[in-house]
Amino acid sequence: MGMGNDREMDMSGHGAGHGDMDMSGHGSMRAQDHQSMDMSGHAGMAHDSMGGMSMGSMHGMSMSDHAAMFRKLLLIMCAIAIPVVALSPMFAELIGYSVPSAGILAWVPPIGGTVMYLWGGKPFLTGAVGEIRARKPGMMLLVAMAITVAFSASWMSTLGLIDHSLEFWWELALLIVVMLAGHWIEMRSLAQTGEALDSLAALLPDEAERVTPAGTERVAPRDLAIGDVVVVRPGGRIPADGVVTQGTAAVDESMITGESAPVERAVGSRVVAGTVATDSGLRVEVRAVGDDTTLAGIGRLVREAQNSSSKTQRLADRAAGWLFWFALGAAAVTAVVWLLAGEPQQAVVRVITVLVIACPHALGLAIPLVVSISTARAAKAGILIANRVALERARLVSVVAFDKTGTLTKGVPEVTGVAAAEASPSGPGAAAVRAQNAVLALAAAVEAESEHPLAKAIVARAADAGVDLPQATGHASTPAIGVSAQVAGKRVEVGGPALLRSHNLSPLALSAPWEARGSTVVHVVCDGAVSGAIALDDQVRPEAVEAVRSLHARGVRVVMMTGDAAGVAKRVAGVVGVDSWHAAMSPQDKADRVGALRSGGDVVAMVGDGVNDAPALAAADVGVAIGAGTDVAIASAGVILASDDPRGVVSVVELSKIAYRKMQQNLWWAAGYNLVAVPLAAGVLAPIGFVMPMSVGAILMSLSTVVVAVNAQLMRRVDLGSRQNDGGK
Repeated sequence: MGMGNDREMDMSGHGAGHGDMDMSGHGSMRAQDHQSMDMSGHAGMAHDSMGGMSMGSMHGMSMSDHAAMFRKLLLIMCAIAIPVVALSPMFAELIGYSVPSAGILAWVPPIGGTVMYLWGGKPFLTGAVGEIRARKPGMMLLVAMAITVAFSASWMSTLGLIDHSLEFWWELALLIVVMLAGHWIEMRSLAQTGEALDSLAALLPDEAERVTPAGTERVAPRDLAIGDVVVVRPGGRIPADGVVTQGTAAVDESMITGESAPVERAVGSRVVAGTVATDSGLRVEVRAVGDDTTLAGIGRLVREAQNSSSKTQRLADRAAGWLFWFALGAAAVTAVVWLLAGEPQQAVVRVITVLVIACPHALGLAIPLVVSISTARAAKAGILIANRVALERARLVSVVAFDKTGTLTKGVPEVTGVAAAEASPSGPGAAAVRAQNAVLALAAAVEAESEHPLAKAIVARAADAGVDLPQATGHASTPAIGVSAQVAGKRVEVGGPALLRSHNLSPLALSAPWEARGSTVVHVVCDGAVSGAIALDDQVRPEAVEAVRSLHARGVRVVMMTGDAAGVAKRVAGVVGVDSWHAAMSPQDKADRVGALRSGGDVVAMVGDGVNDAPALAAADVGVAIGAGTDVAIASAGVILASDDPRGVVSVVELSKIAYRKMQQNLWWAAGYNLVAVPLAAGVLAPIGFVMPMSVGAILMSLSTVVVAVNAQLMRRVDLGSRQNDGGK
């Protein structure tokens, strides 16, 4: 009986099926389509404010650069605002001191205010032009209207064209300073969301040591080519994705997997650019460079996730558009009411205050900032969000469907039992152990030259047991039968059921329980007689049990789907503790089962690791590729776990819930704040003696942005690593 089904395997001659265990690694998976976020529609993200450029056209400038530019502009405007405010007659009258009404000092407020309007107000003015051209009025247009009304009224008052009481130079100066301060805080927050990407880019070493016929040479990582061999010194970073050709080292892969414990990498192991050989040196043959490396793939996925659209973002966009017309209508009504009341000065002040306080600044920042922080935070924990919609849906998941091989199990066979034909019926003892080791030695000697996964497992078990292998010669392989060799003058054969049938032999009685539980069983035949049997199983990941327990604690049902035989599926299902399992499934069967669960009203997450899971990943509400590792760039799922730890699925669900909660909180605050603040800015409480100053309105508007930004930043405290290790607590 094979590990997976009754199919005969002709690899290395073993007549044992291996189900859906993909020994060759991850297959090619269809790339997920990504929607491109319309950056011009987001108040917080769209307008970089330095000349009205969108984030998509920064021409190499980072968010950190923009934050620094805003800080510089803010400091300059603060320096200009001090004399403008101090020498403003209206401000002096309000505080209780006098300023010259004529002379050069009297022209400081209008000249300084004009400089501030044209220089400090340029980000808002150019942003407003962009919104008009895009026919998407929003925050920038509101701010531009407010400062333009204040600027025009102030100059008309200064020139004596209208009442002197309509001079607002000090209000204009404070308004621009407060708005720039809010934008600086916003840019600084957005810059912080790029930390993960910046840190990824910084992981590559400055130089690589390439092997040449004459020795080695120092080159930049970008100059490496596929097929080059590089030397990685102890403590050095690996410059490109590749395969170890010499040496063994404990490699720190935390930047990829999110797990801090180094993993051993030896000859034949795949390694990733940016990881660190902590204790020993390696030689690595380069297999991927530049944009094809895992590091580049992670960065690309994070950027695409941060720029993709979602249902919640579209809601925020619509709300920002509605808010513009609400503010414009409120400003018009405010102007009419105050003019009818015979208060032209208050009409201007109230209109400006309404336009400023209603800016959908916080609303435009509410969703993009949460998305940026959540995707960057997830990337640090080895969770790569390729599609924001998938992350948004994960909070609603009611059923998680796991592929078995390579997901709940390790995907690599291990020897779980050895039996000798001459074993003592009294039970295991020293004699029995010697007999078992003799069987293991014969099998390992015959399999020593084979690359088959089962052969490697047998040889590895012999090495672990310290068994000395006898000399074997004349190795031969017979497809669908087994492998053979001459050992100590005897013809020794190792194979599955087909080998026994070819000799008209019966399976060893001691192997019956193994076959009943779904193990792969190979027999050792010496000169035509059965000498022993070896059981091999795909071992269950210990983390899989914790993952299932954590999902159950959250009220999520767990289903296992596999192409393996029922015996194998039943054994793994029993160990892991899933709610139900389905065996002998083709890739299409898995997709159909996912579709049936969805038709029944469930929100389904499919978790798989290979190309044969792609149909089911595409059919699910949330597709999660596990153990993507160096194949991350071609994974087709909406969410990719860089490590092979299934507990990461729990982290995805938790991250989705936290991100959605933050989005909702920010939306309620940003929208609710305006519903309360706009009437106050219009002067609805004027009959009882309360009229909101224009500068206070600007401060409140900026404060709402700060609240949204701080609330989103709290997501940085979420420890996704501990969440996937807490057993669901």
